[in-house]
Amino acid sequence: MTSISIGVLRPTKTQRNLIPAMAMQSADLLDIAWVEPSTVLTKNNLKDARGGGLIKLAMLAVGAAIGFIWSASALSLPSAPGATGASSNVPLASDFQHDVAPLLLMPQDERTAYAVRLQEALDTAKVQIAAPQFIVLVDRSPSVQAALLYWGSAEHGWNFIGATPVSTGLPGRYEHFVTPLGVFSHSMANPDFRAEGTKNKLGFRGYGIKGMRVYDFGWVDAPRGWGDGAMGVLRLQMHSTDPALAAPRLGTAQSEGCVRIPAALNDFVDRHALLDQDYEELVAVGTHPWVLRKDSTPTLSPGRYLVVVDSERKIRPDWSPLPKWR
Repeated sequence: MTSISIGVLRPTKTQRNLIPAMAMQSADLLDIAWVEPSTVLTKNNLKDARGGGLIKLAMLAVGAAIGFIWSASALSLPSAPGATGASSNVPLASDFQHDVAPLLLMPQDERTAYAVRLQEALDTAKVQIAAPQFIVLVDRSPSVQAALLYWGSAEHGWNFIGATPVSTGLPGRYEHFVTPLGVFSHSMANPDFRAEGTKNKLGFRGYGIKGMRVYDFGWVDAPRGWGDGAMGVLRLQMHSTDPALAAPRLGTAQSEGCVRIPAALNDFVDRHALLDQDYEELVAVGTHPWVLRKDSTPTLSPGRYLVVVDSERKIRPDWSPLPKWR
């Protein structure tokens, strides 16, 4: 492995606005380890290399480095897994509040408690996260039914970005699974696709309007919600849902086992490539999966994990009210 020196590859204006000045200054020049490098980036050849994957891959490395600076220096985060509240210094925190609806207004103690649950789930699954990244955490409890977006790492803690209602598996019906607990990796082993927006024979658009992304986590073991409740096999997906017939019911268990999310959250995660670590690595070497949107503004610290927990609450918390239509 050979080390090459590169000048910082400046992010887009939107991305740069999210990076504290201290982080940008600290990243003026980085030494990046490279496997069999074919090009050393200099001022003379930077322009020629800009169209290739080398730029993108270096940008991901810079992003990871900036992520450490961001979390350790700019944010002064604790080493414990508990999170701070949503802050303008945390990437995309203010954007989430502006772009995603409906929002769940969680108190600080709940944000911290769920950050602890998140880290416990990662520890149980033996998943180690060093570089700060985004993770979607879902509480499948019938009394909660919420998705929480966090950014961070095990070392520097998990920062709350925002929360919104979802629908997970509703047992008691044939072929309805209980959404399984665990940590699920979003990878190219199970490529995503986009909704066609068509209705089934019942007039239901299961994946939402045309163009909504369907996040595929592959075949997983899950408890059957019918019969003897034995374990079965479920194709776990995270996706939007029918805007008229199902979106108003988000916040209650309704699905066949998948995680239904608001269209606004789908768009937000998709547009900023928050769970696209594998996809962005392909882009970096010159392969562009068709499912990636052309107008995306990828984060510098993409993740890959969906984490499902169950708080087993008996009483519904005030911050997660029941929808009017259920």
